[in-house]
Amino acid sequence: MKDILDEVDKLKQEISKLRPLDEHLLKQIKQYYRVGLTYASNALEGNSLTEPETKIVLEDGITIGGKPLRDHYEAVGHSEAFDSMYQLAQKKDISEIDIKNLHKLFYRRIDEVNAGEYRKVKVIITGSKYPLPYPDEVPPRMRDFTSRLEDLRKQKHPVEFSALAHKEFVFIHPFVDGNGRVARLLMNLILLQEGYNIAVIPPVLRQEYIQTLEGAHKDDKKFIEFIARVVRETQQDYLRLLK
Repeated sequence: MKDILDEVDKLKQEISKLRPLDEHLLKQIKQYYRVGLTYASNALEGNSLTEPETKIVLEDGITIGGKPLRDHYEAVGHSEAFDSMYQLAQKKDISEIDIKNLHKLFYRRIDEVNAGEYRKVKVIITGSKYPLPYPDEVPPRMRDFTSRLEDLRKQKHPVEFSALAHKEFVFIHPFVDGNGRVARLLMNLILLQEGYNIAVIPPVLRQEYIQTLEGAHKDDKKFIEFIARVVRETQQDYLRLLK
C-alpha cells in the first residue's frame, strides 16, 4: 500500500510542476472528466449510455433513440452534481447539507420527492450479506459520519481518507437510490479538496470494485488499495492529457 501511495504522491508532484495550466486547457480537461466520470459512475450502476452517447447528451442536449429516459436523467443530473462538486472543492470541509445537495442535483429529475432526502424505507443491497441501517438510524449515523470527516482528514493520507469516506457512506446508504453515485462524488470531492485530481473507476473493474467494497465490512485494506490504484491510473491519464 505504501508503495502505491508514494507513487500517487510523486505523480501529484509531477502534475503540480505543470501548473498553472492554460485556462482553455483547464476547461477542456474539466469537460473531459465531466463526461468520463458521469459515464463511468452511471455505467457501474447499469446505465446503458455509452461514453460517446453520454458526451452527446451532455454537450448537445440530444436524446439517444432506444435508450431509457431515466438513463438520460442520470447523465444530466450527474453532470450538475459534478459542477457542484467542483464548487465545494473550494472549501476544506464537507457537511450533511453538501452531501444532500449532491444527491438532490443527481436525483431530482428521477424522483423529486426523495431527491436530497434521507430514505424512510428499509433497503437492501443485492448480492450483499450485510444489512443496512434502518431508516430511523440514518440521520444519527449521517451526523456521526460527517462529524468524523475532519478527524479522518487530519489522520489519514488523502487517498485513504477518500476511500474510507466512500466506504462508510455506502455502508449507511442514506438515500433510497443513487448512493453509489454520491459516494464516488464524495470521494472525488475529497481528492479535489486535497489537491489531487479526479479518480474514475472504469466499468471494466466493476466486479473487483464490488468485491473489495463488500470485503471492507471486515477488512478495508483491499478496498483502499483498489481506490489508490484507480487514483494512480487516473493521474497517469491526466499527465498524458497534459503532455
